[in-house]
Amino acid sequence: MVKKHIITIAGKLGSGKSSTAKLVAELLSYKHYSTGDFMRSIANERGISLTDLSLIAEKDDTIDKALDDHNLEIGKMENVVLDSRLGFHFIPASFKVFLELDPSIACLRILEDKRTNPNRYTEATLFDSKEKVIESIKNRLLSERKRYKELYGIEDHTAHNNFDLVIDTEKIPLVEVSQKVIEEYNKWLNE
Repeated sequence: MVKKHIITIAGKLGSGKSSTAKLVAELLSYKHYSTGDFMRSIANERGISLTDLSLIAEKDDTIDKALDDHNLEIGKMENVVLDSRLGFHFIPASFKVFLELDPSIACLRILEDKRTNPNRYTEATLFDSKEKVIESIKNRLLSERKRYKELYGIEDHTAHNNFDLVIDTEKIPLVEVSQKVIEEYNKWLNE
């Protein structure tokens, strides 16, 4: 397989996928894309939360088809960083990164992000307590696992063996995570 100059970043909710992808893209002077942002725009157009959109997607495969087509188009490019849960699947020639995070820490990060990130506005009503955040994380993960198994035969999209690099982001600052991604990516390119 010919390696592409593409880094795909997946990870648990709240692990820093988007922030890491944006910084890695900036440091490498690559273009950044986000399947989550694309999905969030679909949810915003419909006036619903991401959790609700995930539940609708269980019955309406046009949502996943739009996301899949989006990822496949990005996979034709070079010099790209994509944060996407299924980037590893749709762009197998990419350098595949997974960011791990304990759900209790993710919950705190999501609540803080809700307060400071205007893109999270439509989700704000769901995320007003730790319990609701943890429930939302669990429900989204279950919905995604169900859809991804049915659509693609992927048993667990969070399984570490799908990735070239796994980083637990709990105690590592964003800049260090991004530097580690770039360091390992450069090694991967030169193998």
